[in-house]
Amino acid sequence: MTTEIIRYRISTENTQLFEHAYQKAEPILRNTKHCLGYRLLRGIEEPENWILILEWDSVEGHEQGFRKESAFLDFFNLVKPFLQQIQEMKHYDSRPMNWQRGA
Repeated sequence: MTTEIIRYRISTENTQLFEHAYQKAEPILRNTKHCLGYRLLRGIEEPENWILILEWDSVEGHEQGFRKESAFLDFFNLVKPFLQQIQEMKHYDSRPMNWQRGA
C-alpha cells in the first residue's frame, strides 16, 4: 500500500465547488480496485489549506492502473479546475511508527 498526499490551497469562494467535485468523484474512487480509501481534511487555523489523503494498492496501481481506466477521465475532469491550486502531490510509504487510540 502507498499513500498519496495532495495539498491544496483553495479560496473561500471555491470551497463548495471543491468539496462538491470530490463528492462527485467518490464513486469513481470507490469503483476502482486500486483505491483503498481516502480522507479530505480542511485546515482549522487556515481554512484555505486542504489535504487529500488517498490510499492506493501501489504506486503502479495508481499510475498504471487507475489512470488507464476509462473512469479516470471523468475523475480528472471533476478535479481539473483545482489543479493550479495544488501545492504538493506525492506518494509516501508507511513506516512502522503508527498508533491510533482504539485500534
